[in-house]
Order: sequence, then C-alpha cells, then structure tokens
Amino acid sequence: MAQGDSQAVIDTRITCAADESIRTPQSTAIMPTARTKNRRAEKDRQGLAIPTTMKVAALDRFGPPSVLRLHRLPVPKPRPREVLIALHASGVGIWDASVRDGSWRPYQRVEFPLVPGTDGAGMVMAKGARVREFQIGDGVYAIDFSDPQGGFYAEYKVAGVQNIASVPQRLDPVEAGALPVPGVTGLQAIDDHLRLRHGQTVLIFGASGAVGTLAVQFAKRVRARVLGTASGRDATTLVRRLGADAVIDARSEEGIDKLHSLVPDGLDALLALAGGEALEQCIDWVRRGGRVAYPNGIEPEPRKRPGIRFLAYDGMPGPREFARLNRAVVEAELRVPIAAEFPLAQAAKAHQRLERGHVLGRIVLRIRVAKLSWD
Repeated sequence: MAQGDSQAVIDTRITCAADESIRTPQSTAIMPTARTKNRRAEKDRQGLAIPTTMKVAALDRFGPPSVLRLHRLPVPKPRPREVLIALHASGVGIWDASVRDGSWRPYQRVEFPLVPGTDGAGMVMAKGARVREFQIGDGVYAIDFSDPQGGFYAEYKVAGVQNIASVPQRLDPVEAGALPVPGVTGLQAIDDHLRLRHGQTVLIFGASGAVGTLAVQFAKRVRARVLGTASGRDATTLVRRLGADAVIDARSEEGIDKLHSLVPDGLDALLALAGGEALEQCIDWVRRGGRVAYPNGIEPEPRKRPGIRFLAYDGMPGPREFARLNRAVVEAELRVPIAAEFPLAQAAKAHQRLERGHVLGRIVLRIRVAKLSWD
C-alpha cells in the first residue's frame, strides 16, 4: 500500500482482511537487562535530546472527524512524580470519538486546542526528581483519561508514575500502544467482575473488537469455555483463531438457535461490549445465578433480569492493575490484533474509519515510523 493517504497494515500472522490483522510479536528487547545497565546509566547521566515543541493531533472545537488537525504545541515538562514519554503508538478508541464530538468530557475544564487520546506506548525521555520506578530509555505504556496537559495524540506525553508500566517483552511498540485501555478493561471483566473459573462457559458479546479480542484470550487463559459473537467471515475467523470454542452471529435467528444448542443448561457469564436487541436475546440464556458484566458507556444498557447479577464497571489503571495485566499477557501468550495504523497527521482518517464500524481489533496512530531503541 502507498504510505501517503492510505492506511498502513504491517506484518501479520493472522490476516482477516486487507486492513484487519494480528501482527507477529517482534523480538525487540523492551525490558531492561543486565547487559544494558552501563548504557542505561550513561543515558541517565546524559539525558536524551528533547525538542521544545511537538506535533499533536488536536481539535479547536467539538465536531466531526474533520476537526482533528495537526498543531504544534510546547513539549510538556514532567513534574516530580511524572515522566515524559516519546510516544511510538497511541490507541484510538470509540471513547475518543465521544471526546471529539463533546458528548463525553472527562476534563474538569475544556481548553482548546484539545488533544484526545487515553493510552499509548513509547520511551521514557525525562523524569521528575522523585521518580525511582523508571529510568530514561525504558519502554513503557500508559493510561490517562483526564490530563489537562493533553492526551496521547502527540509526539510526547507526560504521565504520572501511577499511570505507567513497563512494556512486556512479548509486545512490540505498536501492540504496546494498542494494549492499555482494552487490556485492563478486558482482564478486569474476566478476573474481577465475572470471576471466571476453569470449566465455566462465558459469552463474549462483541468478541472481534478491541476489548473483545483480548477478553477471549484472557478467558481461555483460565481454561474457561469461551463463546464469542462476531459478524462476517473475517471477524469469525479472527475470533476463532484467538481461541474461542465457538462463534455465533447473534444478529440472526440461526445464531441464537446455535447458542441454545451450545449451552442447553445456560451461560455462567456474559461480557457485554455492545448493546441492543441481539444482546438481550443472548442474556436470556444466562442461567439463574449467572453474571453479566459490561463497561460503563455501553448503550443501550442491558435490561436487568431477576436472578442474574449485573455489573457495570470501568477499567481502572494503577500499578497493581498493570502488574496483573503484564502477567496475564505472558500467561495468555497474548496477541494484540491491529485493525489499522494511521500516521499522526491522519488522525481524522482514523476517526472516520472508527465511525464506519466493524473494526476488528484496535486502530492505532503510529507516531514514529522508526522503532525506538528501548534498551
């Protein structure tokens, strides 16, 4: 594909369509090793070159994707318990579209130009005087929902140490940029809210999306029986190859009939990542005493039923949560499906793609073409 106006999709292991794939984990050494201590110490002494300004994709008013345009802003400076990250990749989520159009305002006070983006990954370039957990040159990922200094659609981002974590060796920089919000959202659903156990049956409703593709793998990690919903051949193929035991199209009568035949005694748990009538028909097959979890923001919200526990939740970041996520990445041998990559200058096109729907995995902004040298 041409690199200019077209979206770039790189090396894939499982290809579901021209712009929907699972990328092969790279061998880039991300975590610090004994061999890098001397170089790391030298980096800490010398620091790394940091420009005074940076490119960002920002909006000057709320509106459609076209309001996202390139701006140049000052590079923020880290406070005592913050680090400055040179971003390699940033995730693009449906919640970003809600920030862009003004329907969700996580900031106490809106100031334009507003830089969206809730998560991403890159390299620590500078750190505050009281930061001991991370060193200059470390590969990290981060989540930040409401930083008044701006989001992750930028070349540089400051983040507090409580909001960042070291990148697991298994993931390359693009996968690491796509992981954070879907990762904590999917893992906390499976482990904390549904409390899924070996041998239980769970339905992931919306299994081909950014959260669903990871939730399928987290559920298989605890040896659950995993069913998923997906529509279309590409989505069905993707979910199956991620480990789902069966995949149904919940929009069709045949799909609901198939669900009945798969779970004659009912579902133990259901993770709802989309709303609507098809979801309600699936909830009919949750057994009495079963559990339904869904992230806040799912619309329409699932209709409550007697005898079933409904749990609305938010994926919460934090050091303990990130440590659990990193362990789960290794245990599940996690693959992070990348639906499409766009350069920072094409953030508006990334949002246009997002709004067309049927995104298999996650869309990312690739901030830097060249790989960062993590070690």
